[in-house]
Amino acid sequence: MHRSGTLVLLEHLAQGPGETVTLGEVLDACGERAFGLFLLLAVLPAFLPLPAGAGAVSGPLVVLAGLQWASLAAHPWLPAWLQHRPVARASIARFRERLARPLDAIARVARPRSESVVDHPAARVFGGILLAVLGVLLALPMPLTNYPFGLLLVVWAIALIERDGRLLSIAWLLGIVELVVVATVFDRAIAAVVALAAG
Repeated sequence: MHRSGTLVLLEHLAQGPGETVTLGEVLDACGERAFGLFLLLAVLPAFLPLPAGAGAVSGPLVVLAGLQWASLAAHPWLPAWLQHRPVARASIARFRERLARPLDAIARVARPRSESVVDHPAARVFGGILLAVLGVLLALPMPLTNYPFGLLLVVWAIALIERDGRLLSIAWLLGIVELVVVATVFDRAIAAVVALAAG
């Protein structure tokens, strides 16, 4: 049976030596999987019980990943303060447990295929811009959006880690659908406000 690279990475991160690991250490060790793992770690706060503003933490990191992916960077760049930012291994383990069923299901079917979709420059520009827009929306204080955006980005991250172009295409489609839904909701909300003000 295919042994998911995503699950192997998460298990390695959760069970490694010490209580924390820095983002820079993680990404440097991941090679071509670094963008996918960076995205997965960026989404992690959206699934943890934080006091408030989980999207405000995850969103800018997702935007950073998207812009760099669109610029065809070979490896994620992080400012020094972020490179040395510790990530608690216990948080990674909780993330793995909280999303155990969907993560296992997605990772079980993901495998290297249609890799040109992952690597083609035009696909990276399109995907990176879409990812950045989704990161902006994730950062906005919209109710009940962390999980839908977060799950979409988890699918996206797994596709990158597993180099699965078909799964990545599905993530793009779902991302466009979410953009349309958000735009429709905002349009109706603005129309309602205008009608209320006019009345």
